[in-house]
Amino acid sequence: MKSKLDILKGVHPGKIIERELLKRNISKRQFALSIDEYPQTLGSIIKGSRNMNVDLSLKIEKKLGFEEGFLMTLQVFYDIKQAKKDENYKPDLTKLNKITFWDTTFDKIDWKLMKISIIKRILEYGNQKELEEITRFYGKSEVDKIKIVNHKR
Repeated sequence: MKSKLDILKGVHPGKIIERELLKRNISKRQFALSIDEYPQTLGSIIKGSRNMNVDLSLKIEKKLGFEEGFLMTLQVFYDIKQAKKDENYKPDLTKLNKITFWDTTFDKIDWKLMKISIIKRILEYGNQKELEEITRFYGKSEVDKIKIVNHKR
């Protein structure tokens, strides 16, 4: 069963705040003023055009009864999701052997699109250093999923 955080990973904290204010029937302006914040600031965060900061996060969490650090954690996962959308986002290529990818043009690998194939390749032919880098890049949970699927075959 997924935790609340696993379900919300990648969601901008502003969406959670907006949902909570709607649920409690509190206006954004009224809430912003109650935490001694400019309504425009809160509005920008709710729209997702501004990132959460620690001070504001603490104020909002205290007022809404969220666990301390919850909104900042969401912000970090949101930032990670955005970074992964970047076309230049790729693993540290100095830690991967081109020989492991002998049948393809190494410089043209789409690291996002070919994730499953890349993980399978590293699991089958890679060394420990490559496995560590791929695990860092894609995340342990992604690598473990592929391990389980490969093991069942």
